Amino acid sequence: MWLNSYHFTTDPAKLQKQYAAIFCFVSAQLSLIQMYLHRRNRHLVKQEDEVVMAVHLLGKLLGFSSERAWHRFVTGNLFTNGSFLERSRYNRRCRALGFAIKWIRHELAKRGQHHAYAVVDSLPLPLCHPARMQRVKRFRGIADMGYCASKKQWYYGFKLHLQVTNQGLAMGYVVTEASCHDVKAAETVMTQIPHPYNFGDKGYISHALREKLYEEHQAAFWTPSRHNQKHGPSKAWEEWIRKKRKVIETVFSILVDQYRITDIRANSIAGFEVALDGILLAYSLVTLGLVER
Repeated sequence: MWLNSYHFTTDPAKLQKQYAAIFCFVSAQLSLIQMYLHRRNRHLVKQEDEVVMAVHLLGKLLGFSSERAWHRFVTGNLFTNGSFLERSRYNRRCRALGFAIKWIRHELAKRGQHHAYAVVDSLPLPLCHPARMQRVKRFRGIADMGYCASKKQWYYGFKLHLQVTNQGLAMGYVVTEASCHDVKAAETVMTQIPHPYNFGDKGYISHALREKLYEEHQAAFWTPSRHNQKHGPSKAWEEWIRKKRKVIETVFSILVDQYRITDIRANSIAGFEVALDGILLAYSLVTLGLVER
């Protein structure tokens, strides 16, 4: 009964349509970097890179956070003849294609340079329940404890710093430890794919950061003011910035609720990175209308 719950949980026709759209896009992109994907005994692979990557992205599109559950779904709905890779080999192939996934996502994100403006913000990526923070071993020495102001609670894990355009397209991103201040990661995020007009919240208030972005990257950066500033802008200006920033809150809500970006279960840095890049790439494909969700 439990195994059958993974079969036909979505419209089979729509599933095939989504897979075909992703496969066509991935095939066209991989042909551009095939020379960099070195592999011995390439002629012996059971599934081509395009198939493995398309399956990986489809899983992120459907919101699967468990690789075990996703592999069971694939073998029960897409490759019912037993031609698909076994689970551990599929996971290794996905990690091996991490460079390709990251490159394709980055090339797709460059389209955001033609959008009106960009917004930067951070999202907590907790790795465990708050009750287990003191004894968790997952990513120990890499992740740490940080404070989530919106939820007013401490958490153990990472922090995703993300830049999105006014149309919701994800551009640059950086993952840091949870305790990293937003200002420290802001320049790295906004200079991966520079946009001339950028907005941030009060956590990014820094005169030095604003000056550096403008002088070195010709990027304007606006943030709301603090209540204790002597010469603050008008309420109309504050409301205008708030409306501009609203898009990234919507993007975070979609990534958490539909793509389950805060539920990544990988136990290695390589696995975590591949899962995160897969989620952002799948989300970008939907945002640009290349794949139907």
